[in-house]
Amino acid sequence: METITSMVAEKPVVIFSKSSCCLSHSVTSLIRSFGANPTVYELDNLTNGEQIESALLQMGCNPSVPAVFIGQQFTGGSKKIMSLHVRNELVPLLKDAGAIWI
Repeated sequence: METITSMVAEKPVVIFSKSSCCLSHSVTSLIRSFGANPTVYELDNLTNGEQIESALLQMGCNPSVPAVFIGQQFTGGSKKIMSLHVRNELVPLLKDAGAIWI
């Protein structure tokens, strides 16, 4: 948990992903389409990726990726992000976190 906290500290948007996950790619593309530049950690390319994935599962991220943190808070996975987008609630979150300035 401390590792995740330090990885998301002082970053407006962080996405924990796997390079082979199409949902992770879709969520990252959606957030970038608003002009945000998320920090993306590909767990399958990190030496401690399995430990981070276990910690994400313990936090309630199921499935573990994509796991999106906006404003240093766990926001959710692909379903939650898409739901926020459909309800026009994603952009205000990104603005409040300082990820976009429009």
